[in-house]
Amino acid sequence: MVFKRLLGSLGVGGPTVDTVLDPGPVLPGGPLTGQVHLQGGKADFEIEQITLELVARVEDERGEEEREGVVLFDRFTVGGGFRLAEGEHRSLPFTAHLPWETPVTELYGQPLGIILGVRTGLEVAGAKDKGDLDQLTVNPLPVQEAILEALGQLGFGFRSADLELGHVGGTGQRLPFYQEIELSPAPQYAHAINELEVTFLANAGGMDVVLEADKRGGLFTSGEDALTLFTVGYEGVEHRDWNTEVDAWIQQLVERRAAYGSYGSYGHGGHDGHGYGHTDHHHDGHHDGGRRSGPSTAAIVGGVAAGVAVGVVGGMVAAEVVDEIGDAFEDEEDED
Repeated sequence: MVFKRLLGSLGVGGPTVDTVLDPGPVLPGGPLTGQVHLQGGKADFEIEQITLELVARVEDERGEEEREGVVLFDRFTVGGGFRLAEGEHRSLPFTAHLPWETPVTELYGQPLGIILGVRTGLEVAGAKDKGDLDQLTVNPLPVQEAILEALGQLGFGFRSADLELGHVGGTGQRLPFYQEIELSPAPQYAHAINELEVTFLANAGGMDVVLEADKRGGLFTSGEDALTLFTVGYEGVEHRDWNTEVDAWIQQLVERRAAYGSYGSYGHGGHDGHGYGHTDHHHDGHHDGGRRSGPSTAAIVGGVAAGVAVGVVGGMVAAEVVDEIGDAFEDEEDED
């Protein structure tokens, strides 16, 4: 959906900008393509710079109260340095590559509740203004999809997904936030954990998979969190027995609870500098036997459909949330 706006800093008669993304979802680390359409105003204008900004709605739990805000996480220059004549229409195609850590917004066509936007900025003869804002849809990488599919086939179900402000310690995380996909436990693990949280931190060479499970409290013990980290490559995804591999990860997570019994053993440092202190496990070899086919994470996808509903996030349609992001940017500009 496109939200077209007049270049407000120049008033009536200024040029307008309208960015149209190519149809279909994109992948983390993959290309983002489209065209920026410019419509000249009632005079000639010098277009100094056209930029695209990637923004996200992010939660901040570091204070006493949970807050939400808009975070800019990447910026590209896609044109500029030319004169736009009076009434002239000009289209500029662009290709920009998304950060590898770009969050996943949907799984098998079902939205996860993550809102990302592409904001167009226009700089004309020293005057700056934000143009239109478009919703960005991101599908998982094959390895991310394989891991989520394995979790679904093991019996885990989708609860929610969000973006948390902060960093995961001991990783090469580059964005100022990370994504958490929260799952209900599979029946065979329901006695040990209440919830499993999955975080993917991808880069050009591979991906860290952070698994965090809250611990069930016993009669005389309080519930705590257990967590661990694994590193996987992108090659040979289709040749690995992901059900067996992911199940082994969960078993290790549960065993760590029994072995350590206290959160401090894992070096947890809070959301700001999320110091997990995990041991890295590299899985770059192939496993005998292919990944089991079947219902394609029916449990997780069904949970997405039931818990988030198609196109609705927290009672608000995705387009309305994108509008809300746009309003937040306008408020920030007014303060400046």
